[in-house]
Amino acid sequence: MALRHVGRLSPATTALFLCDMQEAFRKTIQYYPEIIQNTVKMVEASKLLNIPVVVTEQYPKGLGHTVDELKTLLPEDTKYHEKTLFSMCIPSIKEITSSVPSGESVTDVILTGIESHVCVLQTTIDLLEQNVNVHIAADCVSSRSLVDRKFALERFAQMGAFVSTSESLILQLCKDAKNPSFRSLQKLITNPTRDTALLTNKEDERLKNV
Repeated sequence: MALRHVGRLSPATTALFLCDMQEAFRKTIQYYPEIIQNTVKMVEASKLLNIPVVVTEQYPKGLGHTVDELKTLLPEDTKYHEKTLFSMCIPSIKEITSSVPSGESVTDVILTGIESHVCVLQTTIDLLEQNVNVHIAADCVSSRSLVDRKFALERFAQMGAFVSTSESLILQLCKDAKNPSFRSLQKLITNPTRDTALLTNKEDERLKNV
């Protein structure tokens, strides 16, 4: 029997990608404050588990820099990779993902950010073509249009990416209540995940009012 690919995560071979979470999008992206706060939890969990965080900024000269809620959590020496390519897979990032602190290659990327149907989608395509497993934190991605987000989430699954939630991904990485970081991670997930209208009935209600 062929081995089923289940998308198991390990902190030693995982990286967290923050895609273009910049200030200029605050007024245009659906549920942007909520996805920022959900992503904050992912960043804090990554710090506890020693998972590298990779950050891009789309044309920051015109669109500004990463939002302060995330920037203040990241180490001072964090590199913010400028790009005009929609995908995050620019040369400087390919160098980073060839090795993580454990010395191993990155096999899995947890992907957050905007926009779901453009930069997040094209990053997913590029990573999958490089045989990197992609895990979409559904409550940490959005678009200007909920329709675009809805069909982007479907497309991720069709391509073979794993669509999950921030809490589920954090606990997959933790794996065991005996993990030394579990108590701290537990405090993170005790705060409810911010609602981003992923349930169909709420999404449809929001669309009627657009």
